[in-house]
Amino acid sequence: MPGISQKVLSWALLSCYCAWTAHSAPSARVLLYTATAGFRHDSIPTAVEALNQAGPSINVVFDNTEDKTQFNDANLANYDAIMFVSTTGEVLDDSGKAAFQNYLNLGGNFVGVHSASDSLVNTTFFGKELGLSPLVLCSSANLHGPGAFFDYHPVLQNATVDVLDATHPSTSMLPAQWHIQEEMYNFKSDPRAIGAIVLLAANESSYVDNGTRNFDQGTPHPSAWFQEHGAGVESGHIVGRSFYTSLGHLNETWQDTLFMSHVTGGLTWALQANTTKAFNSSALVGNSGSSPSGSASATSTFSRKPV
Repeated sequence: MPGISQKVLSWALLSCYCAWTAHSAPSARVLLYTATAGFRHDSIPTAVEALNQAGPSINVVFDNTEDKTQFNDANLANYDAIMFVSTTGEVLDDSGKAAFQNYLNLGGNFVGVHSASDSLVNTTFFGKELGLSPLVLCSSANLHGPGAFFDYHPVLQNATVDVLDATHPSTSMLPAQWHIQEEMYNFKSDPRAIGAIVLLAANESSYVDNGTRNFDQGTPHPSAWFQEHGAGVESGHIVGRSFYTSLGHLNETWQDTLFMSHVTGGLTWALQANTTKAFNSSALVGNSGSSPSGSASATSTFSRKPV
């Protein structure tokens, strides 16, 4: 089938590029967090497996965990990025949030996928990392997070996503109009309001949304974005990067080569902020070459039931 052969070719080209990158760049370590305190996506194990398989080709080691106690200063200091994949609800306690914020203030990077934007919704620094407007949070202090919190989505259906910027590593491999089966997220704010750059936009003429929108998420409808700056920008700390994509609901999505290229492209871009040890030996956080103690394996077993 032509579609399959095109996907295989795209993945082969990406693998060649990533293999070259792996030989020319130091290794990076990423804490992959998949805890849920609300709805649980049954695609989480597939996502973990897909990222673990992609790791060697992009020169990244993933440590997967759902243990919130691993969010402490000593452990987080070993990572070049923290990646939330389909997390939901209050997945960190106060001490974990404090350690996470401190990590970001020291130059750590953040990547969020799918329902990461439906996590820690009462946490201001995480909202900033997501790209959430201070007007929504009612506070501009210590903001950092994916850029915009999730509001609602219409029923799962076929839709089209428009590429707004084809020069970014997360979008350069995508067609100008990407057809995908997905939950098309609506958000509680416009990530552009705090300087995020929107990469993908939901083509609203391609799907049905009968929901009521109570928030202004901006136009065109944001689906994926990045921030050159991350933690502690308001308070003068080190500047890291953040990337967020709202896609990633289905098991099949995580088995799609274009989607995996999109996600790993966003991750590798975030890692190249040069604010962590994998790329900057004088950085305060990041992979120093040794495996952090107590980290969970990416081959851990997960419950598929909602928590």
